[in-house]
Amino acid sequence: MIKTPICDLLGIEYPIFQGGMAWVADASLAAAVSNAGGLGIIAGMNSNGEQLRAEIRTCRELTSKPFGVNVMLMSPYADEVAKVVVEEHVPVLTTGAGNPGKYMPEWLRAGIKVVPVVASVSFARLAEKRGACAVVAEGAESGGHIGKLHTMTLVPQICDAVKIPVLAAGGIADGRGIAASFMLGAQGVQVGTRFLVAKECTISQIYKDKVVKAKDLDTIVTGEVLGDAVRSLKTPFSREFQKKERSTEINKEELEKFGAGALRRAAREGDDKNGCFLAGESAGLVKKEQTAKEIIEEMFSEAENLLGGASKWVK
Repeated sequence: MIKTPICDLLGIEYPIFQGGMAWVADASLAAAVSNAGGLGIIAGMNSNGEQLRAEIRTCRELTSKPFGVNVMLMSPYADEVAKVVVEEHVPVLTTGAGNPGKYMPEWLRAGIKVVPVVASVSFARLAEKRGACAVVAEGAESGGHIGKLHTMTLVPQICDAVKIPVLAAGGIADGRGIAASFMLGAQGVQVGTRFLVAKECTISQIYKDKVVKAKDLDTIVTGEVLGDAVRSLKTPFSREFQKKERSTEINKEELEKFGAGALRRAAREGDDKNGCFLAGESAGLVKKEQTAKEIIEEMFSEAENLLGGASKWVK
């Protein structure tokens, strides 16, 4: 069995986080991942404090295992959310879309373990300095908001730069990705796209079917012109968004209006024409729906077999 210091640090069985995906990562999915031995994560996204509190309490009804919350720091409700996670004694937080520095002292005093998602060495060093217990190094293969560097190069550079544990993210959907992450120096992984097709994931079936059918070239990056790159599946919406962002006739406000609500329409309504179906490049590796338990056990069984047989290449 694969066990790393991340497991002891957070009280989990497998060194795997489920990504805090907006409109996807609710109490149902988070609890299922935690019950399966990983760290399930509830997406704070743009929820206000009371909405998030309700989701946290629902998760506690579904699992007695550790789980976390992802705090989206760009949210207009970030201050509310920062307080609610303390009041609700959430054990672990991941953060994204900003610098969590202003909230760190309160979270650390409350005994919360904070694991920022980072896309550069400088951000990883800053997170360590501010008191983070670990970081998730997320490469541009990921779905959703992405940085510039890719997993293969980002992870080892961050591992070299900090003393705290590093989890790898971006392009990981099977045991090969986990094994490779360990070879890069990571002590665990964060996985998003594969959990989109977990049976406990409550997104639309249309979304799940798109992920299962996706091939290697079926993702697209939009928003680069705006300085906010996002990876999603190729759909009429994403192609039209890319076309509009490259046009000199459309300003930023018009583009933002065009994209407003697109992720919700995909995840909750299955709107094939007007929805934004976020997914990483690893969608091409996802072939079937499974329970969260089956996903985790299969991935780590594959990784263990690969790592156990790796010596055959070394003479």
